[in-house]
Amino acid sequence: MSHDFGPAVALSCRECGARYPLGPSFACLECFGPLEAAYEFGNVTRADIESGPANLWRYRSLLPVPADVATKPNMNPGWTKLVKAGNLGQALGLKSLYVKDDSGNPTHSFKDRVVAIAVEAARTFGFHTLSCSSTGNLAGAVTAAAARAGLDACVFIPANLEAAKIAMARVFGGKLIGIDGTYDEVNRFCSELIGDPLGDKWGFVNVNLRPYYAEGSKTLAYEIAEQLGWRLPEQIIIPIASGSQLTKIDKGFKELVALGLVEDTPYKIFGAQAAGCSPVSTAYKAGHDVVQPVKPDTIAKSLAIGNPADGPYVLDIARRTGGAVEDVTDPEIVAAIKLLASTEGIFAETAGGVTVGVLKKLAESGRLDPEAETVVLNTGDGLKTLDAITGDDAKPTAVIRPSLDAFRAAV
Repeated sequence: MSHDFGPAVALSCRECGARYPLGPSFACLECFGPLEAAYEFGNVTRADIESGPANLWRYRSLLPVPADVATKPNMNPGWTKLVKAGNLGQALGLKSLYVKDDSGNPTHSFKDRVVAIAVEAARTFGFHTLSCSSTGNLAGAVTAAAARAGLDACVFIPANLEAAKIAMARVFGGKLIGIDGTYDEVNRFCSELIGDPLGDKWGFVNVNLRPYYAEGSKTLAYEIAEQLGWRLPEQIIIPIASGSQLTKIDKGFKELVALGLVEDTPYKIFGAQAAGCSPVSTAYKAGHDVVQPVKPDTIAKSLAIGNPADGPYVLDIARRTGGAVEDVTDPEIVAAIKLLASTEGIFAETAGGVTVGVLKKLAESGRLDPEAETVVLNTGDGLKTLDAITGDDAKPTAVIRPSLDAFRAAV
């Protein structure tokens, strides 16, 4: 049976290059490498893209979706703000700094992008239930998208996630199952469920739908380039959880160059991790090609994947582009959240604190070119991780009687 995935023509193994028909598969039968969408793009022009809707479907001709995707019930994320961050740039000594603020998506994280693509694949394959393993943001994106699409939802999370993320995932309906374990243990459980009759006709967005789901991250690359006036940034700082977002942004940049939509200019990609879950950063600093799994211990729970599937590919990209992979401690994460908020009025979740913290660390150590056009990603809303802001930061500056004398005394 043939399926309509627009310009996508096959699934291709990233390791050995073996090709497979488009279907709900995620691992190569020859070498067990990861599968990703392979394309035959037609003639795509800037004008075609610019005439599209103000969401990620403006790039439908570059994604594994049918041409009529915008007519179907979906959350329609994307086209979030690229904020010229002059105040933050001045504080860090960076002349041309931008924040790509994906907290403006429907469920306030970049995960809406990847889920939007996965929903279309689930429809195509006739799945009735949308599922995932999640560190929090994905769970909310999946349950919301399933509700909009008229699908059932059952998502799995580590039981100790932030209360706000649990509440968001539950409010849209469906089932939310907490598992006593790490994200990596949750993910292994979901892989087992796929082979069980209980999981029949279930679309696990980051497992059996992963080759389609992951392509949604490319839209960050497309938007950044278009919002910069159809050019690539010279430096970009991207958070690392599984590492997929970073690898797909690199893929998106390369596709834009290959299609002649942007000039082929050099760019450096920097990966950002929390010190309490930094297996890729550790491998990068040690000069290793293999990423050793770790047990996460950090407030940045959305990045707490101890065995990141795309870790080796992140290392390759950072080294190929002349970038790096760096990490920051929990106190540095909190300080970076406050710095971004106080300079640009953007309240980032802990993952955004990681990217801004790494941005600051790279700038202060001279590893960033202060003259280069630089983009830093904020992938979620700080209201989801309020537990990170505690103590005096969660209290009024002062509590006074309603009188001018009391106010004068307080200030």
